[in-house]
Amino acid sequence: MPNQEAEARLAQTIGSLEGDGFPPALGQWLRAELPHDNLTILAYFQGRAPVALFAEAAQRQVHENFDRVYLGGAYLLDPFHDLHTSQAAPGVYRLSEIAPDQFHRNPYFLDYYANTTMVDEMAFVAYPAPGVSLHVCLGRDTTSNTRFAARDIARARQLAPVVGALAVRQWADLADQGVYSEAEVTERLIAALAATHGVKLSVRQAEVALLILRGHSSVSIGLRLGISPQTVKVFRKQLYRKCSISSQAELFTLLLPLLGR
Repeated sequence: MPNQEAEARLAQTIGSLEGDGFPPALGQWLRAELPHDNLTILAYFQGRAPVALFAEAAQRQVHENFDRVYLGGAYLLDPFHDLHTSQAAPGVYRLSEIAPDQFHRNPYFLDYYANTTMVDEMAFVAYPAPGVSLHVCLGRDTTSNTRFAARDIARARQLAPVVGALAVRQWADLADQGVYSEAEVTERLIAALAATHGVKLSVRQAEVALLILRGHSSVSIGLRLGISPQTVKVFRKQLYRKCSISSQAELFTLLLPLLGR
């Protein structure tokens, strides 16, 4: 059965292209198609921190620490940012389907993400310019306290080409000249930790630290780095000893302020 409200909202969205009214119009159309509690539109770049292009939410907590914590450096731990760095195909992605195996147990999730009151999230991913990915993120939080149903995900996949085409048209002027390098992120972390706390990590120890903070288990880290889980555990012990800590929570507290440097 035709959704007349959604069709009218889509027409308004198309009519608002290349103007300031496009982001809220896009949100209204998507809400008619896929009921959600919050919307965040982010541009990820290869050579610099992401930029929030639009954000709205019924719950204040959703974006309360977004600028300070997420854009301040925590985005480097986020599964959606990993879609950008891996240049995932355009489409729609659900957080629960792309998150590392221990994401819901790691300090980034427990100390930041859980406090946003989010209970589910999906993102439409598009590439409006070289080195730039555009994420239109729809969230469910404690406002509705419901997860997206299978029919919502199926509908999102149907809408993904349209959302992507609109996003590319709206934000085609975004540009980035940098090149993302995980090695550079690792080197910056090593330098910042040494300068701030006098702790000198090896490259492998820093790589393991970042993957721990992203929510990867020893098995997952081993697969990423091409080493055995037992070797990962050795690096983890070395890392904790050098940093004089004994938990992931302490590692998160120590390293998070350094990620944005």
